[in-house]
Amino acid sequence: MRPHITRLIEQSLFEIRNTQSLHFPSDIPIVVERTRDRAHGDLASNIAMLLAKHAGLKPRDLARYIVENLPTSELVEKADIAGPGFINFFLSERANHRVIADIHVAGDQYGRSDAGAGIRILVEYVSTNPTGPLHVGHGRGAAYGAAVANLLETCGYQVEREYYVNDAGRQMDILALSVWLRYLELCGPPCPFPQKAYQGDYIRAIAAGLFEHYQDRFSAARSRLPEGIWQMDDLEDQLDVLIDNVITHLGDTDYRVIQRAAMDEILRDIREELESMNIRFDHWFSETSLFESGKVDNCISKLEQTGELYLEDGATWFRSSRYGDEKDRVVVRDNGQKTYFASDIAYHLDKYERGFNRVINVWGADHHGYITRVKAALQALGQDPDRLEILLVQFAVLYRGSTKVQMSTRSGNYVTLRDLCDEVGKDAARFFYVTRRSEQHLDFDLELAKSQSSDNPVYYIQYAHARICSVLDQLQTRRMEYLPERALENLSLLREPHELAIMRTLPRYPEVVNDAAESREPHQIAFYLRDLATEFHGYYNSQQFLIEDTCHREARIALIIAIRQVIRNGLAILGVSAPEQM
Repeated sequence: MRPHITRLIEQSLFEIRNTQSLHFPSDIPIVVERTRDRAHGDLASNIAMLLAKHAGLKPRDLARYIVENLPTSELVEKADIAGPGFINFFLSERANHRVIADIHVAGDQYGRSDAGAGIRILVEYVSTNPTGPLHVGHGRGAAYGAAVANLLETCGYQVEREYYVNDAGRQMDILALSVWLRYLELCGPPCPFPQKAYQGDYIRAIAAGLFEHYQDRFSAARSRLPEGIWQMDDLEDQLDVLIDNVITHLGDTDYRVIQRAAMDEILRDIREELESMNIRFDHWFSETSLFESGKVDNCISKLEQTGELYLEDGATWFRSSRYGDEKDRVVVRDNGQKTYFASDIAYHLDKYERGFNRVINVWGADHHGYITRVKAALQALGQDPDRLEILLVQFAVLYRGSTKVQMSTRSGNYVTLRDLCDEVGKDAARFFYVTRRSEQHLDFDLELAKSQSSDNPVYYIQYAHARICSVLDQLQTRRMEYLPERALENLSLLREPHELAIMRTLPRYPEVVNDAAESREPHQIAFYLRDLATEFHGYYNSQQFLIEDTCHREARIALIIAIRQVIRNGLAILGVSAPEQM
């Protein structure tokens, strides 16, 4: 209804300009919002207060002109002026009835719009290093990113989803080393295992697969490792020395076989787990491809040509402090290796060059410090940094009872996303992850997510959908008549308080979708669905649907079918199923 009221105000302002010789800008947006108190109407606008000064009038006087020149609409019962100049709109009974017909006609398209038509957006999310299974902390970024992408798509944007595979750099070397050392345990006497290597059982499983396929092909390098390496005090330096030795003695080819086997197995697991949660990507973008294609070198060359790089202590630095960063950043280390930041610059430039109007990154909150430096590099390369939007997500914290579960990928002490989904279900996992703003901390209540009660929001919403399906099944079983066309003609029979409340709630859905997409807040959908489910359960408990009065029965059936459709549409945005039986 907000677009309809907006159009009425636009037409009124056009009429005022022509008949009252009043002058005010036409580019000030007309804001129409739902009122908090229905005594003040259903919708309200402050447009008179925004334009009054330009028109040389008091806000209430301009509001009076606007109300007097509003076109007649069968969907608006009246418009009042309140306070300093608010215009409150009271919707007619026909407006409530019209939304039910709109939902029946639109079906799964109800709530969709063309707000973003012609705008291409790339949404990159999850993008965790392929060094181990996804854990419960990663799940929130996955669920949130997928929901944001779905929201934007629902509003007509051309959305592409991308997972950035960090398959280059030190962490991948530590992964390969960890697998090789576990592989040696299967070939003969084991080597000591570094504390800072990856400890999880998945490393042993990958090593077992490696041994099964290659037997002892990679074991000879063990005898060439210097003995003193195991007595090093600095455990991180120990890893680096081990990696250098293993690459030297295995040779680059065999080393890459081990690294690729480990990464492919972990990526396969990540992909399968995400797909099982109905989270899919259009692109899996390899960081290594940026080096192999020369895009990293090309970016560094461009920055050098613009005078944005300098040498100091043997390293190459980017002058990011010129662009608001707290300090300059290294792009090439003194040993000649490019940094993660160098590949990040190339990756984001590549996104821009692919022609997206907007680029959205969903990052963990611990990456907050990266925002300024990445935007600084884009600006230095002559790109518009405002095309890049960073959405930060706090990791979810899992509680078992009152005990917080600690998680560390290297130590192997963590709860995987698969474990969580097996315990609470994929629907509960996806829903609970988006029940708060992304930048807020989320304590994941395991027991609540498993409960079958009204306290569990996803169960409560799905139960509403299943209850409606049950009523419709009973309608068929009892062979009671239902003609949709006749039902929509008799909606005036719906006068019970629950019915009126629901008919005021249903038209809010497209507005919530639009607002949630604009603010990147899928939790708005979750809250709306919970409110709608609460209203339905109250209706279900107070009224009979399958009554003898055919016209009244059909009107009620039409109403609950509309409720079912909206629940189904909203859950689809969140990636949650709408079961017909529970």
